[in-house]
Amino acid sequence: MIINKIEILNKICYTELVYDRINKKLSSNLTKSEIETKLFDIIKKTEEKFFHKIGKNYYVSNTENDIRITVNSYTYRIITVDRITKIKKKLSDLK
Repeated sequence: MIINKIEILNKICYTELVYDRINKKLSSNLTKSEIETKLFDIIKKTEEKFFHKIGKNYYVSNTENDIRITVNSYTYRIITVDRITKIKKKLSDLK
């Protein structure tokens, strides 16, 4: 499956609730515009081979920033972000 990074960047959007969720998940206190700029830049810099579509979501993994961004593939809304190290830890807990 081909994922169009430019389309994601052009259509990306946010709900009011997601800003608090992102700050909580990243243990940060960024403004809305700082979050939007940060995520836009991360998506832009991430190679398309690190974009995956599973079900209705795109997952953008960027190891340089230790972050995975979840984007709804229909609405292009940011759903959440996760630290990659936490994801790895949860996976290792399952073993």
